[in-house]
Amino acid sequence: MRPFEYARPETEAEAIEFLNDHGGQTAVLAGGTDLLNLLKADVVTTQRVVDIKHVPSFHEVVPEQGGVKIGALVTLEELHDHPLLAEYRSLLDVIDGVRAIQIQSSGTLAGDLCHHPNCWYYRNGYGLLALEKGESLVTSGDNRYHAVFGNQGPAKFVSASRFAPGLIAWGAKVRVIGPQPTEAEWVPLEYFFITPRTNQQGTTILKPGQMISHVWLPDPGVTRSATYEVLQLEGLDWPLAAAAACLQIEGGTVRQARLVMGHVAPVPWIASDAARWLVGQSVNEETAGMAADMAVSRATPLSQNEYKVQLARTAVKRAILKAAGLLTMEGA
Repeated sequence: MRPFEYARPETEAEAIEFLNDHGGQTAVLAGGTDLLNLLKADVVTTQRVVDIKHVPSFHEVVPEQGGVKIGALVTLEELHDHPLLAEYRSLLDVIDGVRAIQIQSSGTLAGDLCHHPNCWYYRNGYGLLALEKGESLVTSGDNRYHAVFGNQGPAKFVSASRFAPGLIAWGAKVRVIGPQPTEAEWVPLEYFFITPRTNQQGTTILKPGQMISHVWLPDPGVTRSATYEVLQLEGLDWPLAAAAACLQIEGGTVRQARLVMGHVAPVPWIASDAARWLVGQSVNEETAGMAADMAVSRATPLSQNEYKVQLARTAVKRAILKAAGLLTMEGA
């Protein structure tokens, strides 16, 4: 691991000041579950690590503007147990799927949203676009776990965030602070992620000297939600595909719907056509299956990952049924 400075701010303003030194060649240390591995592998290099764990506001879960404001450093364990978050079932579903105790106790909400891609080419030093001599290693090599949507450009990794699909389905926003200590902006989470076209771009809109301080969720009201992840293993495994659903159902009919897929594209993939079609329908095996078919109808699998299309379809169907309280494993 290369040497770096260590900074320990105690306020948001101090955190931003520390991040802006060294021309922005700095990194945020939250739970540390991923950053340390990236530093050890020399995939990420930095001149300073800014440890934000001692900023009190980053640990809060408080009512805010008719919803809930969650600090960047709230852990999965704290999310699961907090009474203000009990009605956001799709988020709790994700935590229930994380069987590794160390991740539940140390992993943070903002850390998950900013998690670097798990693509093995990226993790072995070939950059986000996995290029060698200008050619895509993903296209010509092992692409079993890569994108089946949004992969027509040079980026073919999948977004690693497990919470993003559920949060986007809820209409969550993130508070981005920096690069000046007084600068702060609320951004809809669906616009936070980007698909890079060069290795110099990242996977989010964050610029040097910026970071997430909080996540905001609207009042759950009568909305029912669920996340369904297709996991090959338990413990530290990552989903092969996932989907989150937020439904408002009145008189047995869907009045509003949001469907978002995860781990199938470089960004969380919003299935807007399928969600619109679901409005006005009654949720049952047939309608959930038809919505799922629509959600994956434009998939563009690579040479070795067509199986992920079926997994994504299954995840969407089961997320819909689960949100409606109708999930049965038979025929799903």
